[in-house]
Parts: sequence; C-alpha cells; structure tokens
Amino acid sequence: MTDTTNSPDTNNRKLKSSARIGSGSLKKLRSRKKARYASERRFKYLGLSAILVSVGFLVLLLATIVGSGIPAFTYNYVKLPVDLTKIEAGNPADGNYTKPVRDSISEVIPYMSGRKDKRLARGIISGGASIEVRDMVVADTALAGQKTDIAVPVSDFADLYLKGLTAKPLVSSPQAEITISGLEDEVDITLDRNVFNGFLGRVKETIRAQAARLNTRMVNLQLSLDNQRQIVQNSENELAVESAKASVASLESQLAGFKNKYDALIARRDNSTSREILDQGMPSLLLKVGGGVVKVNEVEGASAKGEVLIPLKEAAASAGEWQMQEILEAEENRKFSDKEVAILDRLVDEQRIETRANLIFFTKGASREPELAGIWGAVVGSFFTMLITLALSFPLGVAAAIYLEEFAPKNKITAIIEVNINNLAAVPSIVFGLLGLAVFLNFFELPRSAPLVGGMVLALMTLPTIIIASRAALKAVPPSIREAALGVGASKIQSVFHHVLPLAMPGILTGTIIGMAQALGETAPLLMIGMVAFVVDIPAGIFDPATVLPVQIYMWADFPEPGFQQKTAAAIMVLLVFLVLMNALAVLLRKRFERRW
Repeated sequence: MTDTTNSPDTNNRKLKSSARIGSGSLKKLRSRKKARYASERRFKYLGLSAILVSVGFLVLLLATIVGSGIPAFTYNYVKLPVDLTKIEAGNPADGNYTKPVRDSISEVIPYMSGRKDKRLARGIISGGASIEVRDMVVADTALAGQKTDIAVPVSDFADLYLKGLTAKPLVSSPQAEITISGLEDEVDITLDRNVFNGFLGRVKETIRAQAARLNTRMVNLQLSLDNQRQIVQNSENELAVESAKASVASLESQLAGFKNKYDALIARRDNSTSREILDQGMPSLLLKVGGGVVKVNEVEGASAKGEVLIPLKEAAASAGEWQMQEILEAEENRKFSDKEVAILDRLVDEQRIETRANLIFFTKGASREPELAGIWGAVVGSFFTMLITLALSFPLGVAAAIYLEEFAPKNKITAIIEVNINNLAAVPSIVFGLLGLAVFLNFFELPRSAPLVGGMVLALMTLPTIIIASRAALKAVPPSIREAALGVGASKIQSVFHHVLPLAMPGILTGTIIGMAQALGETAPLLMIGMVAFVVDIPAGIFDPATVLPVQIYMWADFPEPGFQQKTAAAIMVLLVFLVLMNALAVLLRKRFERRW
C-alpha cells in the first residue's frame, strides 16, 4: 500500500485559493445584501411619500371646505324698532308686516330720503325680513300690539361685508387736518396732499391691471377677426361668407371700442399730474368725518371733490380724529355699493348689528335668497330616503346572501347569479337612476321627486354591496359551528339562523352601514328621478316632494351668489360629518360584536 501525502507548499496553495474564492463570494453576498436593503429603503420612502402626498391633498381639501363653510354657521342681524301695535294678538298670522318693517328701516336710517335711497336702504336687510318677523310674532304672541326691537337677518351681500369677505376696507387715521366745504350733497375737501399718495399709487396699479386685461382681450379679438377674414377670402360657401362678413363688422366695432378704452387707460396711467378721477372702475375712497361719510370722486393736489353719503355734523376735523377707508375692489365689480358700506358702518357704530348662530341654515328649507336657505328640508328628505333604502335593501340583501351561501346548490345558474351580483356592484350609479326613471316613474307611475322612489332606486344600488359583504361575513364563520349545531340535532335552518347568522351579524351590519353611507352620498341616480326639483316645504312623508343633501349641495353649487357658495361648503361639512359618523358606527359595531375562534 502506498501513502500519498501533500507537501507543505501544496497545502498552502490550496488554502490561499480557497481563501480567495471565499472572499469573492462574501463580497458578492455583501453587495447583494446592500442592494436589497437599499431597494427596501427606496420602497419604504416611496410609500411614505405617497402617504404624505395623499394626506397633503386631503388636508388641502378639508382646509378649503372648512375655510369656506365656517362663515355660513353664523349670520349677522340688524335690530329694528318694529311697530306691531296694529297686529292682533288673536290672529297674528294674517297681519301686515311689510309696512312696519319698512317704517322701522326709515326710522333707523333717516338720512336716506329719496325713493332710490330708500330702496337702497331696504336692500340692507333680507327680502324675507317681514316673514321672519311674522314667524316670531306667531311663535310669541306677546310681541303683538307693541313697538319693540326685533333682530332681522341682513341681506347676503351685507352679511359678506360684515364678515370681511367682500369690499373689505383698509382703514387708517391720517395725522392731518381736514376741511369740508359743506355738510351735504357735493363738497370740496381740503387737506395735506401727501395723505392721498398711497391711495393714488394703488389707483395707478389698478389702471395698469385693467390695461393689461384689456390688451389680452384685444389680442384674442384680433385673432378671431383674422379667422373670419380668412373665411371671407377663401370660403366658397356663400352662407358662410355672409355670416363671416357680419362677424367681421361686429368684431371690428368691438375692437375699435376696446382700442379707445385702452388708449384712455394708457393716458391715465402715464398722466404725470396729480389729478385723478375716481369713477366706478377705480378703487373707492371714503372719508368718515364729523359724524358723516364723504365719498371722494376727484383728487387734485391738496384738494379733492366728493359726494356726501351720510350728512355731516361738523365740517372739519383735527389730525387723528377722522378716518380714511380704501376699498380696492372697484364698485362696478361688486354688488355692494359704497353707500351701503357707509350705512352698514353707521349701524355697526350704533350697535344695531349683532352676530348670531345661523339657525336658519339648520331649520329652514330651500330658498332663492341665500340668507333664508337651509338644509333641514334636504336632511328630512335624506332621512326618509335612507329609511326606505334600509327597509328594502337590508332584509333582501341578507336573505339573498344566506340563500346563496348556505342553501343554494353549486351549479352554473348560481355561478351566473354570483357573477352578475359582483358586476352590479361596479355598474355606474346613473344606470340605476335610468332604471328607476323607466320602471318606477314611467311604468308604475309613482310620484316624482318622492323619497319612496329615491329609496327604491338607492336600494337597488346598495343591494350588491350588502349581499357581497353578508356572504363574506357568513363564509368567515368556522364550519365547526355548523357541524356542532347539526351534530346535536339542529336542522339546517336552525343551525344557520340560531348559530351562524348571529356570529356573522357584525360583518353584515358593517357592510350594510358602508353601503348606506355610499347611498347617502349619491347624486346622479336621484337627478334622474326628479329629486333635483326646487322644494321649499319640509317633506312630511315618503310621498311628498323632497330632495336630499347631496342634491341640495349640487343645486347650491350652481347658483352664482357668493352666499350660496358658503352654504355649499357648509352643507358639504354636514354631509361629511354624517358619513364619518356612519363609518365610525360600522367600526364600533365590528369591534363590539367581533368574536375570535
């Protein structure tokens, strides 16, 4: 037998080779590990960034809605000395409240004497002020037969001004003496010329902005004019040519008018003298002097000309004893005039304006006047609609889920039914509205705009959600529960209704509430069945005309008045609160009744 031995040099070479191979593999492993960790960190940061972006957009959305809607929860009222001595306490609803309210306005604002001024003063309060006074007297007959101060809501634009949302003035107390040539009508104003420097600079900025906007319109108009000229030159259609020629003539006339206005603005912008005419297209300047208000119409050096809006008691004031109000928004661009601003400021100084919680928003129905519009009619309509939806969809959905999951044979028919139920959950909601319009309204001739029809349509839309959630809850119950019940002699129906269904009920209720929350926020299917109608009265039952909260929001969003924009945001906040409460209820029910096996 021959023994084979390795020399020391051979062993050293093998060890070094193994060390080199091991070192290279270790480097590759470390490199792969480092790359894997880096990939995990990138994925983590990417997911975190996505969450932060989503939260940022959500915060921006909520901040916009809350910022716009918060002012709608309060409203401003003016106290008027209303004479109700001619109102009979025995029959207050039939009394004439329009004249006493108008007379009280004239008493509070005696300096508005002409017919136009009186109409302007009456516009300070809501058009439904007399109705509000009547409702107060009907609710409290002790007010009848006496003269007392009654707070009535102001108009929507007056409320916006008092909240600082429109025509917000810049108020200052110049350290200069002022002298007025008279106490009423047109007056001359004398004071230090430097007082107007800052205001005149803002007037120049307004002129520059108007000139820039007008230049943009001129450029667009010139492009349209060139297109119409091309049609005249190149078109072979005589009707098109004649129409284009008429358009060319109209566009040329408009362009010439814009050019004249633009040249006038440029001349005013480049005017080096201190004379400036403050027309309705310029910022407004009001001077509160000697217990009255003067509107400045023309400024030149140290003198100015103006119009007395509220009569003065004194024709001069020392430094710091008078105020200057600058309203940068031009009077022609707002529906609240300078004279109305002066009247409201005087009422505030007389402590006749008070801010209250806007109960009208929560207790009234729809109205064309923003200050009288409320959500109560829509809330009641939503309640009746959701009641019908729940009464129809919950028992039908749960019964269908129990049959399909526990009793139905597994064949092609049930498979087709399950697929169709899953597909119905993804059908656009407006399709259910079309179905309701064709079947419930046109075929069965049920009342239009009624909560009954709305609830039936939403029940059809909610059924697939409830069936899918209920089947999942039933399937989650362990088979051992069924087997144990059957093993002690219970029938199939007893095992399902006495054991399986109670254990699955938390999941069923959760799915039902989520489906109801989805139905509460729907608008499209209800538009198709006429629930977009303008309904003033509060619905008393499921057959009365009604609307729902999402549709009311849709309607208000389409109104141009700024007051309705506040109401829209506030109604969205109320709807979001309902949805959050419904989802919170679903979570609480799941936590309360959840069982672990």
